[in-house]
Amino acid sequence: MIFLDFEKPIADLYEQLEAINDVQLKGDVDVSKSIKDIEKQIVTTRKKIYEKLTPWQQVQVSRHPERPYTLSYIDAISDDKSFIELHGDRNVADDKAMVGGLGSIDGESVMFIGQQKGINTKMRQYRNFGMPNPEGYRKALRLMKMAEKFNHPIVCFIDTPGAFPGLEAEERGQGEAIARNLFEMSKLKVPVICIVIGEGASGGALGIGMGDRVFMMENTWYSVISPENCSTILWRSWDYKEQAAEKMKLTSQDMNKLGLIDGVIKEPIGGAHSDPATAYKNVKKAILKSLGELRDMDPAKRVTVRIKKFASMGDHQEGE
Repeated sequence: MIFLDFEKPIADLYEQLEAINDVQLKGDVDVSKSIKDIEKQIVTTRKKIYEKLTPWQQVQVSRHPERPYTLSYIDAISDDKSFIELHGDRNVADDKAMVGGLGSIDGESVMFIGQQKGINTKMRQYRNFGMPNPEGYRKALRLMKMAEKFNHPIVCFIDTPGAFPGLEAEERGQGEAIARNLFEMSKLKVPVICIVIGEGASGGALGIGMGDRVFMMENTWYSVISPENCSTILWRSWDYKEQAAEKMKLTSQDMNKLGLIDGVIKEPIGGAHSDPATAYKNVKKAILKSLGELRDMDPAKRVTVRIKKFASMGDHQEGE
């Protein structure tokens, strides 16, 4: 079990619990009451901490190494063994940082797409730390067009520290690939649901983020820049990342209040990593509800509403 720095009180209680369990294993002393008391303290302490998370602490939770990633969500919410991963952009290569394929939810075929991070150092390198190259975005677009052709709804899971900024990515048209996705996603005739499940950084997130419904999980963030980089630009140091996170209004609660997303998906107390099954259940519920709302809408109207929603973002009336 991995604890973040602000979870130290919880970590201390787990250490006490482990010590008491060792005592029980070694002797005849009945410590069951002490165990129950500490377990209650853990629940109470975790609830107290997570009810008052700062924006920077929510950023930390979104990056927790045990947090579920895209493929975990797809495997959990799709019907048993229904997901078939599809590869390649049919032009350059198969980008391992962007995954996608066909699956089904309660019998309805769905095209799943999302950035994938690794669960250990080797897998993180294999997945390029969840930073897609241009071919990743072009693969995503190819799958979206396939879904549109066969009239399947699209579900995008967003979790990236940003599009890969390497020289070779720029040479292959990173900016064009993201811009092309925005243009094409705005016109897709099938329902598109986007969910930020971890980090939602910059154009790397927006490249698969233009949907009829855009949700954020409770402990995630969505912004043009990370708090660390914002701090570096404004204060020439990473030391002010907490203040930057506060000012940037990047949390799910802030984004919902500003009307930039369509809703917040509740996480279990302690974050999605503390109870993945509940997190999967809440995400699936949000997807099914949205599909029910969007399925019977006229495609032309759905496209018009989608474009209008994004085009109106940033509108400012005199006196506001």
